[in-house]
Amino acid sequence: MTWARAAAGIVLEIVKRSDDVKGFQVLPRRWVVERTFGWLVRSRRLARDYERLTSCSETMIKIAMIRLMTIRLAGEQIRWSNRVM
Repeated sequence: MTWARAAAGIVLEIVKRSDDVKGFQVLPRRWVVERTFGWLVRSRRLARDYERLTSCSETMIKIAMIRLMTIRLAGEQIRWSNRVM
């Protein structure tokens, strides 16, 4: 946490679940992380762990997010399959 603040100026907050709550409980802002992971898994190359080096994995994540952002900026609809509707 100190590295994130010093190097990138990011304040990192760890949200832990309460011990006395049973079952499902929505945690604040956790859905943002889960949604981003969902977007990344839709990239075929990121669905499995193909890369040997972490730098290659990081690059593939950046490429997947750049692709997603450019499609959204262009205003196109995202097609996740080749199925004709």
